[in-house]
Amino acid sequence: MPPSVGDDAPAFEALCCDGETFRPRSLADVGGERGTVLIFDGFVFSAIASNWWRRYETAGWDAFDGVEAYGIVRDGPYSINEFLRQLDSPFSIFSDLDGTVAETYELLVERDGMAGTKTARRAVFVLDADGTVAYAWEADDWISPIPVEDVETAVGSL
Repeated sequence: MPPSVGDDAPAFEALCCDGETFRPRSLADVGGERGTVLIFDGFVFSAIASNWWRRYETAGWDAFDGVEAYGIVRDGPYSINEFLRQLDSPFSIFSDLDGTVAETYELLVERDGMAGTKTARRAVFVLDADGTVAYAWEADDWISPIPVEDVETAVGSL
């Protein structure tokens, strides 16, 4: 089962991409004074990802007070950086090319019609400053919208 409210978020290390560079970072290395938002997606250049990352910026998720938002996707760092540059995005995204982070969070599933391709189910985790899950959401499908208001309420409660 993926982590739920009250659980410690599983630790991980992966390449973190900011649109220009990438370097290994651990979950413990990132986040704000009050916490972290982890957003699991499939691939960066999907229409869904482009749409939602623009919405996160429009909603001000890049300016949460003391809380940093990060994506986690199955793409390589060069693709992620190009995606972030094309969107002119203020966010950073972890490259989970081999799926180990998604597997650690028990989100890795095979994609229907994609012959053995596995990606994370879309999910969001709001973590407090100690890395405890304060809010958890995962989609049952690939297109359900993230409950933006619920995430924002959880961040506001940190």
